[in-house]
Amino acid sequence: MSKRKADGQVPAEETEQLRIKPLGPQYNRVLLYVVFERSGGGQEVGRSCIMLEFKGKKIMLDCGIHPGMNGLDALPYTDMIDPGEIDLLLISHFHLDHCGALPWFLEKTAFKGRCFMTHATKAIYRWLLSDYVKVSNIATDQMLYSENDIEKSMEKIETINFHQEVEVNSVKFWCYTAGHVLGAAMFMIEIAGVKVLYTGDFSRQEDRHLMAAEIPNLRPDVLIVESTYGTQIHEPRENREARFTGLVNDIVNRGGRCLIPVFALGRAQELLLILDEFWSNHPEIQDIPIYYASSLAKKCMSVYQTYIQAMNDKIKKQISISNPFVFKHISNLKSMDHFDDIGPSVVMASPGMMQSGLSRELFENWCTDKRNGVIIAGYCVEGTLAKHILSEPSEIVTMSGQKLPLKSSVDYISFSAHTDYKQTSEFIRILKPPHIVLVHGEPNEMGRLKAALIREYEDDPEYNIDIYSPRNTQEVELYFRGEKMAKVVGNLAAKKPEQTGQTVSGILLKRNFNYHIIAASDLPNYTELAMSTVTQRQSIAYTGTLSQLYYYLSQLSGDIENADQSDKKGLKIFKAVTLLYEPGMVTLEWVANPVNDMYADAVLTVVLKAETDATPKKVPAPVKVDRSHFHECLWELLGEMFGSEWVTPLIRNNKMTMAVDGKSITIDLLKLEVHCEEDESLQQMIHTAVTKLYQAVTPVTV
Repeated sequence: MSKRKADGQVPAEETEQLRIKPLGPQYNRVLLYVVFERSGGGQEVGRSCIMLEFKGKKIMLDCGIHPGMNGLDALPYTDMIDPGEIDLLLISHFHLDHCGALPWFLEKTAFKGRCFMTHATKAIYRWLLSDYVKVSNIATDQMLYSENDIEKSMEKIETINFHQEVEVNSVKFWCYTAGHVLGAAMFMIEIAGVKVLYTGDFSRQEDRHLMAAEIPNLRPDVLIVESTYGTQIHEPRENREARFTGLVNDIVNRGGRCLIPVFALGRAQELLLILDEFWSNHPEIQDIPIYYASSLAKKCMSVYQTYIQAMNDKIKKQISISNPFVFKHISNLKSMDHFDDIGPSVVMASPGMMQSGLSRELFENWCTDKRNGVIIAGYCVEGTLAKHILSEPSEIVTMSGQKLPLKSSVDYISFSAHTDYKQTSEFIRILKPPHIVLVHGEPNEMGRLKAALIREYEDDPEYNIDIYSPRNTQEVELYFRGEKMAKVVGNLAAKKPEQTGQTVSGILLKRNFNYHIIAASDLPNYTELAMSTVTQRQSIAYTGTLSQLYYYLSQLSGDIENADQSDKKGLKIFKAVTLLYEPGMVTLEWVANPVNDMYADAVLTVVLKAETDATPKKVPAPVKVDRSHFHECLWELLGEMFGSEWVTPLIRNNKMTMAVDGKSITIDLLKLEVHCEEDESLQQMIHTAVTKLYQAVTPVTV
């Protein structure tokens, strides 16, 4: 990896700089900036959105909203980017803080790229966002999008299977199971050989219905990982479930109502499985009703029943006997109009952070009675009512502005399916990424996690690690210098030049950050280009003789041949440029390419010199020699080259045979061919000497 900064003049696709920027809320007032100085992708939980840029490609990871804010204030910092330049948008899962701004982004901006999520995420996204629009307690003109926008956005969302590799504009990506909620995915993104793994929200612990997050089989160069719980360690699942059911049991036994705020999908299904099993094992409380208060209850369950194969082995085995999501002791509650609030009960109601909707309504009805209780069972974002009541205030403010005393009990048990420190550290230890970017965490938790990871690996000589915890819109810049290797393909590869020792000559083709060398004839097979041959012709006034011109050209090249055409005398120079002579003019012809153009320029220069030379040199007459004279000259030349080490040659049937350093050499005196199977470099040396000698003693007749 290079520490050199990318030159601003270098094309974007050739730069070595990889940029990762968490995008935060859109603040329109200074006050908002001061209060919410943390980023949705960076030092904050909520409105996750991260920009990744490398080799001219731009990828957005998630597009969430802040659950504690409304309207434009809930959005990430989309005013700091150009949506029209984004190639790809990947959504990790269906929670609002990761996909809540997606309909707005797809329908209200200039985004023209492609958007992907898993099949289960897309199925749940539709209903979850629709429910969000319905329960949002804000004016219509402040809504980010409508039901119609959600419906239209569905057409722009493409689905991806786990482990399916997709390529968009030279960006390869695929996903792994994240274990957080049904359909949650970790995305591996590869650009020009550099791999970036984005975990989104993930859990390495299997629960009642979801499998644990997978360990990728490839080591990423950069890991973008959540830091929600920092250095905290989750209590064992069995202890957590026992504490949860114990609290529920205590509340209903004292005659109270138990409110469990949840999101319509996600942890709700885990808690429903736990409660239904507990009620089945305790007949004494089976007359106390349990309600799942969500307008999406029926739709949610149909989605979960559809995607059983995305769950763990326990659920897959159980489904063959009975559907685990058809509950015996739980009823659906659509609204307060259908609720007879006449005694102890357990109600799971959405949304999970009680900003509005049924969970907020029930809380305001029940918070003044000390027999009642609220159990917060998931992570709470700063600024929400759920987070506020955990600080045990003496009173709360209703949505209508009325103040009410808070007398009901408030308990917190984390069923949030995020990794704890032990899981995160183990994940990192297995993958060993050289660069880690922490996101999705409060500043304190993120800072503790960074410090703990540094301490854990500082004495490990085999693992050098760089950890970054970017603030709101703070860019992480990394530099990668990949090896540029060209692979010979097509007809050139069939010749196997690496075995014959020949020089490879072809067209260098760059495709998807890979380099290939191909023959011109293969262009249509690998590109949309076609090969055309352009023959160049140039005529120059020349008043001298051809013999004089030959004399000048022989100073330029010894490689001159006869090339007469019909009634015109001609010469072939460098085996590339044809010179045709007629009184008062010469014409040059050659097939255009960079090398031949250079040869033609050199020949043109000689012609102009011959024409303008004020005192032309006397051109020597052609030397007429017989074959024996050439043989004698060759004999002398070889003697000068090899001295006493070469054996006196034998000439028979116009072939000369001899030995140099014990290596047998044969020279065909008619064809001027040299053969030496034992030493190719020696063969080439003698061939060059023979050719030059022949040209020297046997000039072209002009």
